[in-house]
Amino acid sequence: MAAAGTGTGRARVPGPPAGANLPALRSHNMALVLDLLRTAAAEGISRLELAERTGLTPQAVSKITARLRADGLATEAGRRASTGGKPRTVLRLVPEAAHAVGVHLDRDELRAVVVDLTGAVVGELRTSLDLGSGADAVVGAVAREVEGLVGRALRGAGSAADAPQLLNAPAGTGSLLGPGTGSSRGPGTGTASLLGVGIALPGPLDHTRGVLHRVTGFPEWNGFPLRDALARRLGVPVVVDKDTNAAALGLAVAGEGGSFAYLYLGTGLGAGLVIGGTVHRGVRTGAGEFGHQVILLDGPPCGCGNRGCVEALCLGAVARGDVAEAARVLGAGAANLAGLLDIDLVLLGGRTVATAPEAFVQGVAAVLDERARRVGEDPVPVRVAPGGGREVAQGAAQLLLAPLFGRADG
Repeated sequence: MAAAGTGTGRARVPGPPAGANLPALRSHNMALVLDLLRTAAAEGISRLELAERTGLTPQAVSKITARLRADGLATEAGRRASTGGKPRTVLRLVPEAAHAVGVHLDRDELRAVVVDLTGAVVGELRTSLDLGSGADAVVGAVAREVEGLVGRALRGAGSAADAPQLLNAPAGTGSLLGPGTGSSRGPGTGTASLLGVGIALPGPLDHTRGVLHRVTGFPEWNGFPLRDALARRLGVPVVVDKDTNAAALGLAVAGEGGSFAYLYLGTGLGAGLVIGGTVHRGVRTGAGEFGHQVILLDGPPCGCGNRGCVEALCLGAVARGDVAEAARVLGAGAANLAGLLDIDLVLLGGRTVATAPEAFVQGVAAVLDERARRVGEDPVPVRVAPGGGREVAQGAAQLLLAPLFGRADG
């Protein structure tokens, strides 16, 4: 529900936390306006509509949009007829004003994208990488690939002027930004529009501190501060999250509503959970270790140290070429989630699913349908996640983009 406007130009936020300050409210209000500009797309939106939909006063909206225009994040997009008055000026987001990089680190490959403010991919790469080759080697490889990708995608792009305070990008602090970047730029310095780099990889890990735990199959990563190591190397903000959480965030920002589970089956198996429109990470940001629920006591050993995990059973079936059995096992795990969390939708992704998408959808749906008949509920729908295999990398970029629009958790 939109907050009612006040004469002070601030949004009336129900029940503000103790100690809320004016800069925080201004940041919140700017995020509201930016998100509406984003969703309005090229068609744009008028200042009056922005005021009506945010609950902000027209004066507050005018100040915010003037700041956004000065920072190059918004521009006029023509005029729209109005009833009983002069035509309204329409504003739109400038997609190329800022960019973010999303990196999906899998156990054996790296996939990265550069996206603009709308989330559209403007550059990408995919290359092999061994997550077990050691921290120094992996950090060095990620830095090289990201620097090369950003250079190809953005240098000379002629993007809009910097907004370092708004975008939280430290000007001139690293090789990606280049020397001497500031509030004005000339041709050839498009990389100064970089917000930062999002890294998504298998868990478990500490999203808040950017520190890895005992990544399944790679215990040597336990305690490694990946976020800080890459931030020092790249000179831009870095955010680290689990691959499945990043994908779930990206899907939620792109419009998947309600409560859903994104199940990723590739070299491992995990889940990203969105509950009531918000990514659920848990108290210690460790939620979603879906692949390590035990469904067969004394079953085959799993890389996590347990026996009979969904991941071990599912990947074992894949290794035998028994896709139907892999889908059935995946469905059993999905049915547990449906019973526990009452989700609206199951989305499937990952390289293994991509090899036989119809078989996995049908197999998982069959188990969920059987459960629904037993309990007398409507079956939970199942489909392949959109993104064409890039959903984790694109979601990683949203770790930087989404907070700008007030969508840090979806």
